[in-house]
Amino acid sequence: MIARIWEGKTKLEHLKEYEDFMKIRAIPDYKNTLGFVRLLFLKNTDSKFAYFKLITVWENLEVIKNFAGEDYEKAKYYPEDKNYLIDFPEKVMHFEIFAE
Repeated sequence: MIARIWEGKTKLEHLKEYEDFMKIRAIPDYKNTLGFVRLLFLKNTDSKFAYFKLITVWENLEVIKNFAGEDYEKAKYYPEDKNYLIDFPEKVMHFEIFAE
């Protein structure tokens, strides 16, 4: 199995709205993709920003292409992300899961 890790940041005042967007739009998109196994969506806040780490687990690298496209190392964004995110990292990281 492969873990795909994305990191993002939003202003603290957009935290709840962004969480709701992810629950309604993005997470169902992951879950409805062939080869998806599970996800962890992590957050941490300070006085100004909310930081996110999204860890999705997939059967293998080939099925990640079902979600991300042929250039699977490129981060996938939704049009609505521009309303919340401060920056848009171009790449995500992938790790082979060798133990749980």
